[in-house]
This record gives sequence, C-alpha cells and structure tokens, in this order.
Amino acid sequence: MNKLHTTRSWEFLGIDSINQCNYLPMDTKSNVIVAMIDTGVWPESKSFNDEGLGPVPPKFKGECTTGQNFTLSNCNRDADGHGTHTASTVAGAIVVNATYPRITVGTARGGATSARLAIYKACWFNLCSDADILAAFDDAINDGVDIISFSIGILVSGSAGNSAFSSTATNVAPWIITVAANSIDREFRVYVYLGNSKILKGFGLNPLKMESYSVLIAGSAAAAPGVTSTNASFCKNNTLDPTLIKGKIVVCGLESFTDDRSAKAVVIRQGGGVGMILIDPLVKHVSFQNPIATIKLTSTVLFTKPAPQMAVFSSMGPNIITPDIIKPDITAPGLNILAAWSPVSTTTTGGRNVDFNIISGTSMSCPHVSAVAAIIKSVHPSWSPAAIKSAIMTTATILDNTGKLIERDLQGGTPTTPFDYGSGQINPVAAVDPGLIYDFDSNDIIDFLCSTGSTPSQMVNLTGVVVSCKNPPTPSYDFNYPSIGVSNLSGSLSVHRTVTYYGKGSTVYYSQVDYPSGVKVKVTPNKLEFSQAEEKMSFSIDMTPYKSSNGSFVFGALTWSNGVHRVRSPIAINVLSV
Repeated sequence: MNKLHTTRSWEFLGIDSINQCNYLPMDTKSNVIVAMIDTGVWPESKSFNDEGLGPVPPKFKGECTTGQNFTLSNCNRDADGHGTHTASTVAGAIVVNATYPRITVGTARGGATSARLAIYKACWFNLCSDADILAAFDDAINDGVDIISFSIGILVSGSAGNSAFSSTATNVAPWIITVAANSIDREFRVYVYLGNSKILKGFGLNPLKMESYSVLIAGSAAAAPGVTSTNASFCKNNTLDPTLIKGKIVVCGLESFTDDRSAKAVVIRQGGGVGMILIDPLVKHVSFQNPIATIKLTSTVLFTKPAPQMAVFSSMGPNIITPDIIKPDITAPGLNILAAWSPVSTTTTGGRNVDFNIISGTSMSCPHVSAVAAIIKSVHPSWSPAAIKSAIMTTATILDNTGKLIERDLQGGTPTTPFDYGSGQINPVAAVDPGLIYDFDSNDIIDFLCSTGSTPSQMVNLTGVVVSCKNPPTPSYDFNYPSIGVSNLSGSLSVHRTVTYYGKGSTVYYSQVDYPSGVKVKVTPNKLEFSQAEEKMSFSIDMTPYKSSNGSFVFGALTWSNGVHRVRSPIAINVLSV
C-alpha cells in the first residue's frame, strides 16, 4: 500500500503576472483537464464553483462508475480532505474570506483557476493500493485528460516524498516531474513565554488563548505504565499517563519527520493536556527546573526572509534507481498551504469541521506544479509533456528573496544542492516563455529503458510491443533530459543534448558553465544560432575530471542565454577516477 504524502503561495510565485498578460481567453484555458489521483473531492466546496465555465470539453469521456456504496451522490466524495486540498490548489475558484478558524482570513485560489478537474478516488483511509492507482491512471488516460497530478509518492506531476533524508526521493521516473517542497514568505509564528521571562519563538497553528501559565512536562517524564521514556517522548497513542499530563503543556519529540503532528495533539488533548510543544529533533537539549509556560495565539507574518527555504521534511536525492537522472526535478511551495477541505474530516483540525485547512507536505507542492503545467498547456496546446516539463525546470530559480542560494530550513539554514531543490523553485512567469526546450518522445523513453537493463519481457510489459534494443544501448546520461547527471565518471566523457527553439525570428544563444569541483567542462558548440522557431540544434558537454570526488557528487550548471531568456540545467557528477 502507498501512503499519502500529505494562499499566499500563488502570490509569492507571481502567478498574477501571467493572468495580467492574458495570453488566452478563459474558454481556451478551460479546455485543459487536470486529473487528480487522490482521496476524492468535496464538490460542494466554494473552491469548485464552476460559474463562468462553459460546457465540459468534448474530448473528455469520463463518468462516474457506480458500485456498492458508491452511488452518484457519493461518487469520488472525499472524507479525508487531502484530495480536496490538492485539487483546489491546482484549479480552485477564487474564494474571498476563506478562513482557518481564529488564525487567518484571506482569499483562497488555485493556480489555474479556469482549468478543469477530473477526480479519481484511488485512496481510502490514508492508503492507496497499487491496483487502484494503476486503474486510475488507465482511466485518466482513456478519459482524455491533459495532466495527471499524483500527490502520492499526458504530464505526470508527483510529490518527492516527506522523508527528509538523502536518497529518499520517490516518483523518480524521468517521465514524471518530481516535486520537492519549500516555504514561502509567510510564517505562522507562535511565542512561548516561560516562567523565567524567557521567550521562545516557534511556528504553528494555535487558535486558543491561554489565560495563565501551565506546568510543562516532557513526554518522556509522563510515560504510561510499561512504556519506556524514549517511546513516551514521542507522545504517540497509548504512551502517556493521563494522570501525569492533565492540565499541563506536554513537550514532545519527533521520532521521524513523517510523524503525524495532529495525532500527537489528539493524544494530549484526550489525556487532559492543555497544550503541546514539538521540539525540533536536531536542536540541542535544553532543560529548566520546574518550568511553567503559556502559549500565545498564532500571528501571521508576511514578507519574511529568507524565502523560500527547503522544508525540513522534503525528501532528497540522489536517485537510487537511475542515478544519472537528477531528482527531485523542481521545488514548489508545500509548507503551511491554505486550501479547501472536506468538512467531515476532522483528524487534522482539532475535531473542528472546517471548509479550509492549512497543511504541509510535498503533496501540497505537487499541485502547484500541476497548475503551472496546465497554464503552459493552455498557452502552448501542441507542446509535449516533455516540453512542458523542460519549460518548468529550465526557468526555475535557485535564489531566495535575499539573493542567496536557497537553504534548507534546519538550524538557521543549511547548504543545499540540486538533490534538495532539483532545478530550483518553480517560476510560473518564466516557464510560459522558456526560449529553449529539451524534448523527448516515446522512442527516447524506450532507449532509456534499454539503458537500465530491462529484459525483453519487461520491455513488452512496459511498451506493449516487442522492442529491439540498440547494441550498445544509448547511455542513460544521454537521455535528453533538462538536467545533466553522470553518476560514475571514470576519465573523460561526452554527454549529448538537443534543444528546440521557441521564439520569434532569429536569435543566438551563448553557453555559460558553472564548473563542478574537480571537473573541466567544455560545451561544443558554445554558440547556438537559430533562424526560426521550432529549429533544433544539438551540442555536447565534454567532461574531464582532474580530481576524484571520493564517492560524493559535485555540482555545477550549464546555462544558455540570448540576453532575454536564461535556460539553466543543473549538473551533478560523481567522479570515480580521473
């Protein structure tokens, strides 16, 4: 079984600049159909008001397949909230005065507000079976969708995962755009006032005002009978003694970054606790004698710096399946995202029935990319999925709003690489007009599968036809991908790419290389002269190592620029020998 990776963000990404450009009328944009494979949808949400949209596009063939306990009125209905949240992030209508109780009031919206949504319920009770997921993919393709958004692990946009550590990125196939998660320039701050007059700054959603100070107790000091202090420190179900936590604020730790924070809060509330403080597992231990504290209401702070930062939970590369393909591909907002919710789902809302919820995860960053893909598809309806993916990746930014390289939100900021953010944070405005694209088709994918050592029977299962692989096969590092990875460089090597020009009139692009440590890089030719749109040109990247990287990857970048467009590809190389 697969576990679900569970709006200021669009303003932060500059999406309104695209709308102001008015590339196409709304009726054209609304012909783009985004499939959501998730927990379903709450159709009565204001976010799914279809006022102003025309009839369903004729190309769409989908309909509800009813069954036992799955009537038309219950078709794809979401009792979890996750699917409603991701769907409204992609294409939710503009909703004024969307609120999270006692925390924030604002305008909720999706990125591609005039796109169509096709909802496929493949997940139940927070789990998704492989059979249901594959069936949903089959149905979506047969129904005629343009984009598939898959926050579970045509263009397929998938979340990278929430495991936080190296080599944990999921959905790493090169035909999927794998999305990491980052913050935006907004924080939900909560201050904790201690009895010794110290003030601690934290982050969270606290809608309740504490009138007085309460005693603090560590979860490890409130272990239920038969439970170790270590297990109790994580405040999970049946680990705490209610008689010890009643009326107190409980300090809990995280066993892993995938821990369900809301579940811990439920445990404490049901045990009679009045508050919870989660401690970052990477900060040093701090102790006080006989501590008391009060937790203040959440305050919303905008235009914070630095932003974005990589979310602490966002999974990282390298790609352990096909290491020549850099993963993740891109990063997008996934921290504290406000979007529509299923009112019958109360597990993450403190038992309250809400129409909007604020949650975090790569499940939230994935639909941001799906929405941008829908916008690009509406502007360039003839573009292939690979072209759309290339436009998203090569126009991304690696800088935060202070002009420095994006950091990971750990201990005041830690350095990052393309294994954290891929090509960078998505830039919707630039992605609509990328200048050059790296395209590939089904034949290129077959060559890639051959390079991975797939057997003839596997190739038949994957492609439906008998495939004769080239001998020798095309190396995976020569797959025409928008990023450039070589996982086992031994001596000099040439990597090849082809770009297609999309613009008006003639133009000249010049190459610029940020050199990986210990590797000389030469681009041939270093100048690409295009005379007309859709012209293709190929080039080689010659790599000559002069120092071993000792089993670690080194990073650089290749950028093509014509003075207007910058087409950037990250480079990742593991030098085995010189």
